[in-house]
Amino acid sequence: MDRLKKNMDRFKIAKGVKVIFDNKEAIIIRIINIETVTIEEISTGIPHTVEIKKLHPPQKGIDYNNHNIVSISDKDWEKASKRYEVIKPALEKKGDLITIKNISKKHKVSVPTIYRWIKLFNESGLVSSLAGRKKTGGIGKSRISNVINDIVKSKIESVYLNSSKHSIKKTIRAIENTCKELNLKPPHSNTIRNRIKDISDEERIRKRIGYQEAKYKYEPLKGHFPGADHPLAVVQIDHTPVDIILVDEQNREPYKRPWLTLAMDIYSRVVLGFYLSFEAPGALGTGMCIANSILPKEMWLGRIGVDSNWPCYGIMDCIHLDNAKEFRGKMLKKTCMEYGIDIQFRPIGAPHWGGHIERLLGTFSKEIHDLPGTTFSSKEEKGNYKSEKKSAFSLLEFEEWLAKYITKIYHNRKHSSIQMTPLQKFDEGIMGTSKTPGRGIPDRINNERKVRLDFMPYVERTVQEYGIVIDHIHYYSDVLRYYIHDSEGNSKKKHIFKRDPRDISVVYFLDPLTNDYTEIPYRNTSLPPMSIWEYRDVLKNLKLKKLPINEEIIFETYKDLEELERKAVKRTRTKRRSPELTLKPEKVISKNKIIEIDTNIEPFEDLEDEAFTY
Repeated sequence: MDRLKKNMDRFKIAKGVKVIFDNKEAIIIRIINIETVTIEEISTGIPHTVEIKKLHPPQKGIDYNNHNIVSISDKDWEKASKRYEVIKPALEKKGDLITIKNISKKHKVSVPTIYRWIKLFNESGLVSSLAGRKKTGGIGKSRISNVINDIVKSKIESVYLNSSKHSIKKTIRAIENTCKELNLKPPHSNTIRNRIKDISDEERIRKRIGYQEAKYKYEPLKGHFPGADHPLAVVQIDHTPVDIILVDEQNREPYKRPWLTLAMDIYSRVVLGFYLSFEAPGALGTGMCIANSILPKEMWLGRIGVDSNWPCYGIMDCIHLDNAKEFRGKMLKKTCMEYGIDIQFRPIGAPHWGGHIERLLGTFSKEIHDLPGTTFSSKEEKGNYKSEKKSAFSLLEFEEWLAKYITKIYHNRKHSSIQMTPLQKFDEGIMGTSKTPGRGIPDRINNERKVRLDFMPYVERTVQEYGIVIDHIHYYSDVLRYYIHDSEGNSKKKHIFKRDPRDISVVYFLDPLTNDYTEIPYRNTSLPPMSIWEYRDVLKNLKLKKLPINEEIIFETYKDLEELERKAVKRTRTKRRSPELTLKPEKVISKNKIIEIDTNIEPFEDLEDEAFTY
């Protein structure tokens, strides 16, 4: 098995970039809009106009990132963080030479070293990559003579890096011919290919496509924090309890109010992402909201059954948060820094900082107050309305409703502050106008699971013969066998595990060998899936009864509670339909016909319980 982790986590969408479409290599030749590009097949020259979501990055067999945010040592993280702070001004100015020279002078670091650090960061987009790569014993070092090195350099400049845009193969032939004329052994073709691959995108575009194209793509945009001068410059995130009672998925009984964590792009007012759960605000909800904002939305929208466009994604420059403690977790800060995201906390006594997102949440509340099960925002508004009795939406159904409202209504409705729709403003900021250059299409991240897991909190456990235990529940997979006797000094080594609160039947193990996550299921695979909220309800029930807590009792109680709920629902429905309680049907006249109306049907009683997969 190939243990190298491929660098397929993200790829650029820009003119001149190589991509894969329909299993064929192609080059992007035109950006049409934020969702569509024109590409040209490399082998045939056939052009296609395609949706960006159908493109994939080229396969790469190099391990660009041999670190992981949660496994990197404190020493390596400190080194990577310091290097990132050094190059950060250059990243913001996108490689401006004057800035780089000033950095070199200030930090006493050579200009080539700064360029090397910038290249490392740009390849992966992760701060941890700046810790350096593992020692390879000289693998990859240049072993060619100075004379041949000069020939290679000269021919790359004269053949490859010019407006004629000659191919790599022609460049290799030119180098081989020159070496043969001088009776020198030419370097291996892979050596030349690696040299060309190491050329920066900016230099490649400037010399092969043109200065204006490089200037458009790489020249710094005007304005900086705190000005939200382009999409993804400043994003505000906030939590709120939603004014609605939801029902549980299985028995459709009233459960509780959910919490909504929302991310808003200040420049365009689009919603970049949200996270909905029964979990009180914490690092998990914030992390999941950030991950949902960064990632493209097509796969997620498909999973929840929403057929609409949401072309808003990308790694933001800065996040605005209030001073709540759930925003100040060490892991959240570290992960944001890993992805190059600044965190700015709202100054005390400056409520206007959160004004944009608070107004948006207020707008959403007005729409939610029209839904069955709403609690309204005050007792006066609620009056005699029975929220629990009228509740109809499950968590997944409400998530679908919210996604449809955002994508089909809010994003396409004119916003008074920007005098256009949020989606139009986002498109304008990405593509640019005749007066202002656009930011460009954000990098697409291909490894969705890794991003979500990176932003989740984690627990550390030693691996035992039976696997691991988290919250009294046993997990096991043969993958763990290798780590049963793993030690660190005189004690057993702890490993990192993460889990999704919506389904704790699986945990994710960060495998040190692959530096990626592996699924570890329940040890007893016959046990049913359970959410973290259902688990806590069971635990609460056991504590009230003062029963011992272990895996067997937890799942027995869970099964008993499900059966109790099922019987209660059945009894309630039977009683509602019993003859002695049935009122006489009302009669109305419609087009000279008498129609009977059953007044006993509860609101939404006839709704089908659709199956959702998250």
